[in-house]
Amino acid sequence: MTTHEPAADRVGRTAPKGADSPARSVVVPVGAAGGAGAALTDPAAAQTAEGVDGAGAAEGPGLVEGADGVGTVAVPPGDGAQGGSRGGWGRDLLLVGAVCLLVLLIANAFVARPFAVPSGSMENTLRPGDRLVVNELAYAFGGHVRRGDVVVFDGTGSFLPYAADPSAARKLLNRVGLSSAGDSVFVKRVVGIAGDRVTCCGTDGRIRVNGEPLDEAGYLAPGDSPSEVPFDVLVPAGRLWLMGDHRSDSSDSRDHLGQPGGGFVPESRVIGRAEWVVFPFGRWTSLTRPGAFAAIGGTGSHGDQG
Repeated sequence: MTTHEPAADRVGRTAPKGADSPARSVVVPVGAAGGAGAALTDPAAAQTAEGVDGAGAAEGPGLVEGADGVGTVAVPPGDGAQGGSRGGWGRDLLLVGAVCLLVLLIANAFVARPFAVPSGSMENTLRPGDRLVVNELAYAFGGHVRRGDVVVFDGTGSFLPYAADPSAARKLLNRVGLSSAGDSVFVKRVVGIAGDRVTCCGTDGRIRVNGEPLDEAGYLAPGDSPSEVPFDVLVPAGRLWLMGDHRSDSSDSRDHLGQPGGGFVPESRVIGRAEWVVFPFGRWTSLTRPGAFAAIGGTGSHGDQG
């Protein structure tokens, strides 16, 4: 023989015989007509239930009793989703910003770097205040500096023969553009490469490279002569002979003859080739290799090249 216990109502009383027992998996809304409120038979219990329901409606989220008597917390729809969405947007923006910064630092360190021209030593090709974009990949993957290139380089040990190298940390900061390179970075034109004999000046007043006169009329500053300082040099392996286009206002390889390094710049110290003047906008232009260098037959270690 089995016993049957009638279902209990919301206040713990036994439901009248014949009353249907609500399924335990059914959610019964509090105070709904025909629902749990209709099943209450005790007026006092009904007032209690209405008070609980009214408080929940007035105060927002609260404790709502289910059909099985278990209390659950009702959360207004959308609140949690909106909070999570706001947090997600914030994280996404930070991530995008971090990725952009990383890409910028990598590009600055290994691809292209901006520089400002500090003096008039390269006029009229470059003027003080010009902003350059330097191609740091120009000589990568087996490439070599060529005659006529305008290059940006670190003059430590050559144009600054007695200067000490900066620390590794400072080099890294300079490389990624987080620190100024200071006074150790120069911009000049390549006149001689390894193996070249560069002399000045012949009876015609021109510089000669491997015996060939160099026509510099296309880039020398107006009124300048190729050089007021005579010289006759053989460029060592792995070195460069560099001069400014404004010869009367340029401190370059000529000024360091007789000093440690002899005025020659190690090719390994070249940061990159100056490709573009990007500011002021009125001077936006690309920097090309003058055709005069194409006529020079090379005895340099890199073979014939202009």
